[in-house]
Amino acid sequence: MRELMPLLMKGTLVTIELAFYSILLAIVMAGVATVLRTAPWRPVRWLGNAYVEVFRGTSLLVQLFWFFFVLPLPPFNLALTPFTVAIVGLGLHYGAYGSEILRGALRSVPGGQYEAAIALNMPAATRMRRIVLPQAMINALPPATNLMIELLKGTSLVSLITLSDLTFRARQLDESTFKTAEIFALTLLIYFVLAQVISLVMRHFERRFSSHIARRTPRTAP
Repeated sequence: MRELMPLLMKGTLVTIELAFYSILLAIVMAGVATVLRTAPWRPVRWLGNAYVEVFRGTSLLVQLFWFFFVLPLPPFNLALTPFTVAIVGLGLHYGAYGSEILRGALRSVPGGQYEAAIALNMPAATRMRRIVLPQAMINALPPATNLMIELLKGTSLVSLITLSDLTFRARQLDESTFKTAEIFALTLLIYFVLAQVISLVMRHFERRFSSHIARRTPRTAP
C-alpha cells in the first residue's frame, strides 16, 4: 500500500490545483453570464443565454476533446496545454450551471426588498450591493457547494486528455501493479476526502457570511 501513495499524491496535487483554478474561472463566468442574462438589451441577453445553453446542453468530455483536439487545427491554430484546456473546459462548463444558480438566487429575493430600496431613492448599484446580493448569496451558497463538488468529480475526465491527475495516476498504477482493488479504493477515498473538505470550507463560509449579514440587518423594535 505504501508504494502506491507517492504517485497517487502527485496526482492528487494536480487535481487540487486544477479544481482550485477551475472553480475560480467558473465563479467569474457565472457572474459574467448572469449580468449578461439580466441586461436590459435583448442581444446581450441572447449572448448570455447562448453561452449557458451551449455549455449546459453538451457533454463536458466532448467540450474537453474539442478544446484539446480541434482548436490546434486550422482555421483556429490555437494549441493549449492539457492543464489550460482542463481549466478552460471545466470553468466554462460549470460556470454555465453556476449562472443558473446565481440567477435563481437573485430571483428568490422578495420583490418587497426591491420596492423598499427604490422608495428610499437608493441608487441601483447600492441597491444591488447592499440589499439584493447579500440575500441572494445566502440562497446561492448551498447549491454552489454541490456544484463545486461536482466540478471536483468532473476533473477525473481530464485524464483522457493526457493530464496526470489523480485518475490518470490511478490507471497508471493499475497497469503496472495490477492491484486494482487497493488502487481504486484509495482513489475513491481521496476524492471523498477532497469533497468533504470543500463541503466543510463552504459551510464555514456560509455561517460566517450569514452571521455577518445578520449583524448588518437592523432589528425592529417589538
